[in-house]
Amino acid sequence: MTIKTVIFDLDDTLLWDKKSIADAFAKTCQYAAGKYPQIEPATLEQYVREAARALYESYETYDYTVQIGINPFEGLWGHFDDPTDGFQQMKAIVPQYRRDAWTQGLAKYGIDDATFGAELGEQFIAFRIESPCVYDETYAVLDELKAQYQLILLTNGAPSLQNKKLEITPELVPYFDQIIISGDFGIGKPDKSIFEHVLTFTKGNADECIMVGDNLMTDILGSSRVNMRNVWINREEKAPSDVVTPSYEIDTLTKLKPLIETL
Repeated sequence: MTIKTVIFDLDDTLLWDKKSIADAFAKTCQYAAGKYPQIEPATLEQYVREAARALYESYETYDYTVQIGINPFEGLWGHFDDPTDGFQQMKAIVPQYRRDAWTQGLAKYGIDDATFGAELGEQFIAFRIESPCVYDETYAVLDELKAQYQLILLTNGAPSLQNKKLEITPELVPYFDQIIISGDFGIGKPDKSIFEHVLTFTKGNADECIMVGDNLMTDILGSSRVNMRNVWINREEKAPSDVVTPSYEIDTLTKLKPLIETL
């Protein structure tokens, strides 16, 4: 059946979020080395990432973050000023979380400096905001598609954080007829209900829609639960899954429109 609506994931599909986070880590760790020359920036990054994951999973908000789809490194720069009780709990936790993650990273070097750990937490936020990365092909592909298809953005995350990402890449927003954020809806991909919610905004039924995303376990699994065709964008040559099989697989967004035109 002819495709009428293309539904896009945001992070690491249109925005290169992993690179933005990596760039912010690199700049922050280099900043730390300016004060403590014994620091090797890449090693400090590893220490802080490990500390952040462990801390993040220890908080009572962890199950909620999994439900909404928020990862530890988003917690390092998000403020979560969103209305639900879960987000308000996160808002209260994250200042200490940032401070502790960076302070524990410094401690691996034998550096006991919580004040500087807090400073690094704030530097990381600033560097992340000034480091938005968009894939080279994103805008050209959206330009190609916009004239022929309804475009919808479906992203997991806190509304405050996902909207900040869109605020610092404002060129993206006008392409989309609808922008749906899991934190607004109450549960994230791959839950079937959020895809059913998306279908209430589409110009066609599930057969006339296609989901495009980088994550097999959220974008591809979730869309398959409503019998929607999907495209796995596998830029990193990841191994296939024994659990989830995409309808189609591409390694760059430039291959998307030619694929859709064959359907």
